[in-house]
Amino acid sequence: MKKIQTLGVHHITLTGADRQTTIDFWEGVLGMPFIFDQPNLDDPDEGHLYFDPGDGRLITVFTNEKRGRVHDRTPMDPGCVHHLALEVDQATHEQVLDRLAERGIPNSGVKDRGFMHSIYFKDPLGFLIELACYTFIPPRGSSHAEVMMEAHKIRVQRGDKAIGRTHLADAVLRIVQRGQASLSEDRGARNPYDR
Repeated sequence: MKKIQTLGVHHITLTGADRQTTIDFWEGVLGMPFIFDQPNLDDPDEGHLYFDPGDGRLITVFTNEKRGRVHDRTPMDPGCVHHLALEVDQATHEQVLDRLAERGIPNSGVKDRGFMHSIYFKDPLGFLIELACYTFIPPRGSSHAEVMMEAHKIRVQRGDKAIGRTHLADAVLRIVQRGQASLSEDRGARNPYDR
């Protein structure tokens, strides 16, 4: 028996309502270019709209002009999607609250998660959206996931409850020291001002 190795998210497909509400939200609020449109090949009564969330992958939405909002919050039963988290940069994240307020969209305010800042709000159908911004930059040649895994190891080793800024900074230091050679025999911390 062998694993089926995945290489990343190919696309996410959501059940939407009408076509225009879908376009107005995904492109008109979240700025995702509307790049592709065709019928749902499994249901001729539905449209299938494709949006680029910013990384070249796809978010697609099945639309039907007869559907409207059903929930104030999408179901949280086992097997349901709790929320969709989308990455934004720090400059944009700092503008999110004002831009949501311009539209009268209620939100959670900024939540500090240690390794990221998050703002939650619902789409017009009640689906929970998170706009997330990392609080760190991974070293060149590594990924956010690599830093998070290293920070997790440090957090567990220290007996801390959750990943914080110190764990991230120390994780970045470890990754740089592992991946970047130095002519120094001792790469320990020093204080050149104390001589």
